[in-house]
Amino acid sequence: MTSWFTRLKKGLQKSSSRLSEGITTLISHRKLDDDALEELEELLLTSDLGVETASQLVKKVAKKRYNQNITPEEIKAIFAEEIQNILSPHTIPLIPKGPSNPFVVLVLGVNGSGKTTTIGKLAKQWKDKGFHVSLIAGDTFRAAATEQLEIWAKRANVPLEKAPTKDPSGLVYEALEKAKERRDDIVLIDTAGRLHNKAALMEELKKINRVIQKIDPTAPHATLLVLDATTGQNALTQVKVFQEAVNVSGLIITKLDGTAKGGVLISIAQHFPIPIHAVGVGEGIEDLHDFSAKDFAENLMGIPKG
Repeated sequence: MTSWFTRLKKGLQKSSSRLSEGITTLISHRKLDDDALEELEELLLTSDLGVETASQLVKKVAKKRYNQNITPEEIKAIFAEEIQNILSPHTIPLIPKGPSNPFVVLVLGVNGSGKTTTIGKLAKQWKDKGFHVSLIAGDTFRAAATEQLEIWAKRANVPLEKAPTKDPSGLVYEALEKAKERRDDIVLIDTAGRLHNKAALMEELKKINRVIQKIDPTAPHATLLVLDATTGQNALTQVKVFQEAVNVSGLIITKLDGTAKGGVLISIAQHFPIPIHAVGVGEGIEDLHDFSAKDFAENLMGIPKG
């Protein structure tokens, strides 16, 4: 089986190639002067690291080697170390635990973010670890979401609660009562993600939250926001909007393999003190993995595994 490091390396190839080749082109056979630093910062910005992150990385390398000869490999190593330092405080795995049964996970994300697929992958991974898992198809506005979740429920061999009703909060209430009767360990709840109508989205999420707390005042125990890396800096807006509606407790970043904007993950970490639980680099069950700041930083900068 291909190692996670290798899959992550392949997934970040588009982002890594732009940065690695750009650094090599800019820095070969020249000193790290003001012009070189400015060009480096522009390169980082084109990879969606964001203004704050790009400035921080350039200042770090300037502090160490300003106006001196430096190799592209040395710059990549300095950048990778600083990126790891930025991301390490956010590297917290999602571990379903606590006195409550079930452990309720509310999953958010705009349509197309990979939200429903991520729920399926989490369900399969946790079921394979021996947990009793069930799913709730709370995105009642999108028939395709329910159909997709049905496929994953069968694949993971877990119960799925669904309804033709357009009232997701009513479905969630009834489904959670059933989950408690079954003594499920974990319940994953899908939700609708319609950012074109933010007010309605926020009210719906708040209502679902209130309904969940009628069943268990301590729930939801995790509120996960799934972000599509291909949206670049727009992902920052999504975090802000969902945070205004509910208390997002953790992030999962998907589709890193489909973009040259993988650096946005660092920008998100700079702006929001939220754990990054996992990243996805493909459609397979094994392509969603606990986030590692070190692996991400080294692969983004094209540094071979030591």
